[in-house]
Amino acid sequence: MKSKVLVAYFSASGVTARAAREIAAATGGELFEIAPALPYSRADLDWTDKNSRSSVEMNDEGCRPAMKSAAPDISGFDRIFIGFPIWWYVEPRIVDTFLERVDLKGKEVVAFATSGGSGIAGAERRMKAFCPAAKWQKGKLVNRGAGEWAASLER
Repeated sequence: MKSKVLVAYFSASGVTARAAREIAAATGGELFEIAPALPYSRADLDWTDKNSRSSVEMNDEGCRPAMKSAAPDISGFDRIFIGFPIWWYVEPRIVDTFLERVDLKGKEVVAFATSGGSGIAGAERRMKAFCPAAKWQKGKLVNRGAGEWAASLER
């Protein structure tokens, strides 16, 4: 039996959005964008500026940026893919906002990320700590081949 899939993602530049669309197409999943209430500007994303919005957020473990839309009702989904770019070796704080607003207990959850050089392991550890009752599957850095990878999980 094929799983009912939700592909929730945050994308600052469009790279993760492209991977999310590939995963949704490969799995028949529904897309949900974890969009910030206040979009990030180019200056906000300047990781070399310690005073940029993204730098300030990532230096504050308790930061939870507001989402543009309420989190979806995930009760009807079996598998939840959660995607994001790697920021400071982990998931962006807005993904933490999402994780705190959904009940992943008993859900199969798979993280996917995009990155220019960092791995996904640190993000997976943090996310599992937020939602220990979820059934976490091994995630993947998907700079290319996201759809093929996701489809292989259905087999």
